[in-house]
Amino acid sequence: MARYEIYVTYKQGIFDPPGATAERALKNLGYEGVEEVKIGKFIRMSADATEASVAEMCDKLLANPVIEDYRIEIVEGD
Repeated sequence: MARYEIYVTYKQGIFDPPGATAERALKNLGYEGVEEVKIGKFIRMSADATEASVAEMCDKLLANPVIEDYRIEIVEGD
């Protein structure tokens, strides 16, 4: 069984509402040097599947390929 870590983020040019909200809040808290906050999803999965199958899972359910990109990493051991 392999362990996968999947990072999902908005595609370049797609508005990131949670990131924009966090950026404004950080500036309101006095952190003036903060720019371009992006918030995405992190998914950890153990599966008896190939990386291609995990990519298919991302395309069908775990990410929205119209507005999101994802990166899959295979984790060796713990």
